[in-house]
Amino acid sequence: MPKGRASATIRLPALVLGSASPRRRDLLRQVGVEPAVIDAAEIDETPERGELPAAYARRIAAEKLRAVAARHPGAFVLAADTVVAAGRRILPKPADLAEARACLERLSGRNHKVLGAVAVQAPDGRTAGRLVTTRVRFRRLHPDELAAYLDSEEWRGKAGGYAIQGRAAAFVPEIQGSYPNVVGLPLVETLALLRGLGWRG
Repeated sequence: MPKGRASATIRLPALVLGSASPRRRDLLRQVGVEPAVIDAAEIDETPERGELPAAYARRIAAEKLRAVAARHPGAFVLAADTVVAAGRRILPKPADLAEARACLERLSGRNHKVLGAVAVQAPDGRTAGRLVTTRVRFRRLHPDELAAYLDSEEWRGKAGGYAIQGRAAAFVPEIQGSYPNVVGLPLVETLALLRGLGWRG
């Protein structure tokens, strides 16, 4: 290269996060990953009749990926879905106080699973996915602390009606598996999927 001439900047394909979740964005930033674009998929997330939690999580993550990737050709695209499962039951993101109470009463004093489905697509169209399971144990909740948690409204927009990274940390004496998965994105597995498709961000 001639003396004094600046090297050309190599432009890598952008990383698009197909989610409006601030928790997923913050988790990626925690490990030094900054998506170039954030574009929520906005798909119908209604479970199909008889659909089990793992199949539901995989399907929704894949549908989010397809919807977002179609709008961003030539980019790396990341989509994910987080499901709280009590046995074979998918617990919702509560629509109101009564639904939030029902979720937390079901979790109180019991173990449950958090299923994190991740789906990624490379600029050349190759895709990869992973389902990560974390087991979470809730201690039995006293009626007064349940009422206080519901009053905090931290449950809004949260699968299963709780946020482990917030006040609900006081309810969880034990988890087995990925903590970031419970927050919203299993980081180790997500980065492995992206790098496996050639992402070098």
